[in-house]
Amino acid sequence: MNYKGDRGDMKGFIETERLILRQFNDEDADNLFALDNDPEVMRFINGGNPADRAFIQEKVLPRIRSYYSKYENYGIWAAIEKSSQDFMGWFHLYPAIENAFAVEINLVKDDEIALGYRLKRDKWGKGYATECSRLLVEKGFSQWGVQRVVAWALAENKASIRVMEKAGLKFEKEFMFKESQLPNLKPLELKAVMYSLDKSIYQSRRVC
Repeated sequence: MNYKGDRGDMKGFIETERLILRQFNDEDADNLFALDNDPEVMRFINGGNPADRAFIQEKVLPRIRSYYSKYENYGIWAAIEKSSQDFMGWFHLYPAIENAFAVEINLVKDDEIALGYRLKRDKWGKGYATECSRLLVEKGFSQWGVQRVVAWALAENKASIRVMEKAGLKFEKEFMFKESQLPNLKPLELKAVMYSLDKSIYQSRRVC
């Protein structure tokens, strides 16, 4: 599938009823900077601190783009709203061990695939995160050989947790991030939750 948007020809990855996921490119630095510079978007990520554009350009984007050559189906993809052609955030489905924080606290295992998302504030509350997360979970289990999907969020991030639940994941455990990982948050805000879904359970639900 090829998607032609306002930045020319780009490789589309998958699409839902209302969204297109495409690969990130170098020109997306401005999109990511705007997304990460919203204190409400980043409230449960870094306490709402301003983004560093140079860090996004030199570190974040290259890391994101490296997944496209490293994996056939896993990665982080820019989300485009079909109706407006707007960049609205991103979704990821990739090996959980790619997440350095999760590895550092022994949260994940080699065979787990991590689901995640970050959307612009004006796209919240429209069901986009659930719509795309459900499709990624379905694709993962039915086409990409995924055996187990995991996701996590700070315990106070109720909206993100609701998306996990609507995507079919179930609560597994509570854990704590390290203060060194999220230094802009208060100690009590470091409590987080992990949700998961095994392929066997997913398949049994579809049969029923």
